[in-house]
Amino acid sequence: MIDSSRLVEIFLQLVKIDALSGKEKKVADFIRDFLDGYDLQITEDKSYNFSGGNSGNLICRVGNGGDFVLLAHMDTARPTKKVIPYIENSAIKSKTDTVLGVDNRAGVSVLLYVLESIFKNNYVTKDFTAAFTTCEETTMEGSKNLLLNGNINKGFVFDSSLRPGNFINSACGAMGFKAVINGRASHSGIEPEKGINSVQIASLVISKIKQGRLDDETTLNIGKISGGSAVNVIPEKTIIEGEIRSFDPDIISSKVNELQKLFSREAELYSATVDFSAAWDFMPYTIEYDEEVFMDISTALKKVGLVPKANISLGGSDANSLNAKGIPSVNIGIGAQNPHSNEEFIFIEDLVKSAEIAFQLIKLNE
Repeated sequence: MIDSSRLVEIFLQLVKIDALSGKEKKVADFIRDFLDGYDLQITEDKSYNFSGGNSGNLICRVGNGGDFVLLAHMDTARPTKKVIPYIENSAIKSKTDTVLGVDNRAGVSVLLYVLESIFKNNYVTKDFTAAFTTCEETTMEGSKNLLLNGNINKGFVFDSSLRPGNFINSACGAMGFKAVINGRASHSGIEPEKGINSVQIASLVISKIKQGRLDDETTLNIGKISGGSAVNVIPEKTIIEGEIRSFDPDIISSKVNELQKLFSREAELYSATVDFSAAWDFMPYTIEYDEEVFMDISTALKKVGLVPKANISLGGSDANSLNAKGIPSVNIGIGAQNPHSNEEFIFIEDLVKSAEIAFQLIKLNE
């Protein structure tokens, strides 16, 4: 049986810790203190060398660490410094105009509760690893550089906003792109003819790019534009940044190539140049029905009285990073509803059910 009051207590302690991406040290310190004295190995990797943050990932090994990992991330997308959590209609909400931090303090709470319960009650479980990552909400540099032992061959990420019973077995990948259009500055009143207007070129290019949903599994978005130095100067440089998402990496690569050619062609027409770059933010993945991790989560969900439902997602998570590392992984629904908004909340029953799922995953085979 899950002690729901204890689980909620842990969650309420965590949401009051303000820790954005790259600033997770306070949460990492909380986890270390929380698990202090228990018979498990806790290590911190050096992923901060890649993320530039103030903490690495925390890796907690029960026994020899086993062959699978349970994972949650320590950062939130928005500050929780002023959060005032309260319970209404069996749901935990925020009284203030701020995010509650369910994403992903709920996942962290569940894993901490499970670890505490194991040692306080002398439960005998499978050997396994619990990992707490950084920067999931931004670069995913935490999970991309997570140092797990070589025996880990499957992962269970407690981070999906879907309610328990659901899990993500297929998620898109995303590639970010950046185009720097280099024109020529000149006085806009005295010598406009001598300038090459990079903003104008950028506008012409953007007008030829289809954005939004390109097809059932592909989206394109231009999210940032910056350029110019003063209203009386022909803008010399304009920077355009965006992303393409799809379940098919070849489609993403093809679209990026099309964009690069379009920018180059338009810039050349106006005697400008363009510096174009693109890089993967995260790779897509699909877990098939006959794969072990798919069957494991389905079995666990059935044992806690839920009907398993596999879902696809056009969002990324640490599961993308694990799959890219060759560790088949699914993202489990824990009910972090309306994520990143002021209306974010979680039903207590979903928090409890998520803990039940975690216990089923680590339970010794009967």
